[in-house]
Amino acid sequence: MSSDLTARARIRDSAIRLFAEKGIVPTTIRDIAHEAQVSSGLLRHHFGSKDGLRDACDEFALGRMTVIRTAMIARGGMADAAFVGTVHPESMLLQRYLVRSMMDGSASATAMFEKLVEVGEQWLADQPIESKDPRVYATALVAMQMGMFMMRDQMAQVLGVDLNQPANHARLLRATVEIFAQPLLDPTQADQAYVTLDRLTAAEES
Repeated sequence: MSSDLTARARIRDSAIRLFAEKGIVPTTIRDIAHEAQVSSGLLRHHFGSKDGLRDACDEFALGRMTVIRTAMIARGGMADAAFVGTVHPESMLLQRYLVRSMMDGSASATAMFEKLVEVGEQWLADQPIESKDPRVYATALVAMQMGMFMMRDQMAQVLGVDLNQPANHARLLRATVEIFAQPLLDPTQADQAYVTLDRLTAAEES
C-alpha cells in the first residue's frame, strides 16, 4: 500500500490490513507488531497506544481515499485502465478498513463519519448538482455508500462470488456507476416527491 518502508509506515499499513480483516477490537498490539515485524515497544514508541495507531490509520485511509477519488473523478483517471488497475486493490482494502472503523460505534467511528460527510460536501460544491440541503445530501450519500460495503457478506452470498477478488469487486462498482448514471425517478415523480416532502418538512417546522 505504501512505498514508504519506514517502521512507522509498516506498522500503520499492517494495522490497516488487520483491522480490515479482523476488526478493530479483536486485533491486538501484539498482532500488529508481529505482522509488521517490529516489537510492541517500537509500535508504542511511534503511536503511543492502539487508539493512537487507530487515529493514524483513520487519517491515512481517509486522506488516501480522497486522493484516489480526486484522481479518478476530477482528473479523469477512470478513463485510464492502467491507473484504475493499480489503485483498485488499494482502494478495496481502504474501503474495508473504513467500514470496520464505522461499524465499531466508537467516538473515532463517529468522527470518521463526520469527516467523510465533510469530504462529500466539498465534492458536492464542485459538481453541477442542485441540492436544497447539501449537508443532508452529503450525509445520505456517504451513508448509502458505506451501507453497501457493510452488507458485503450478504451481497457475496447472494451473488455467489468472492467480493475480495478485484474482478468481482469491479462488477459491483460497475453496478453503482449504472445506478448513479441513470435517474431512477422521472421528472414528474421527482417533482411530486419534492412537493410532498417539503410539505412534511414545513409542517414539522411550523
